[in-house]
Amino acid sequence: MSGLFLTFEGPEGAGKSTQLARLVARLEAEGIAHIVTREPGGTPLGTRVRDVLLDPALTIDPLPEFLLYSASRAQLVANVIRPALDREEVVVCDRYADSSLAYQGAGRGLDTALLTSITAAATGGLTPDLTVLLDLDPLLGLERAARRGQPDRLELADLEFHRRVRQGFLELALRSPGRFLVLDATLDQETIHAAIWAAVQARVATTA
Repeated sequence: MSGLFLTFEGPEGAGKSTQLARLVARLEAEGIAHIVTREPGGTPLGTRVRDVLLDPALTIDPLPEFLLYSASRAQLVANVIRPALDREEVVVCDRYADSSLAYQGAGRGLDTALLTSITAAATGGLTPDLTVLLDLDPLLGLERAARRGQPDRLELADLEFHRRVRQGFLELALRSPGRFLVLDATLDQETIHAAIWAAVQARVATTA
């Protein structure tokens, strides 16, 4: 089987971590070689960048925010994602470049052409084979996120910002319907997992 690159996206509180964990458990049960990583993070550099980006005590302007994400992403692609794909493994990543287009593009208002150009340089043009987008009303998502405890810097942004982020994700999905699987995050967990697993199986079959 060739390598397969899967990403999970969505607004705050959409349940990405839960569904990602369920998918990983299924891959393990099926004996499919895989790795799990996240953005920002996944490397020693990425972990330090993550601490900065999510620190609620910091104020970060939109452009340096995006550049920090891009630095973390470039390191992750070079050191983790591409080597795993070369080993013909399934890579499951919690967020990737679509998050920058949604958060720093639609949310912060940075120029899409600039984001796309820098992202292409940072990733070498690497695009996921499948992106699971868990869609949720930001008001409900932020309520869910608040129940987890101390909010991070992004969760503290105002509701209108999060509404723009959600719309940004949905527009990305409309532009790339063959790559995106858009699911209603208010559905029960088993229904969501079944839809994700069916989509993953279909792509695994085409690369086997």
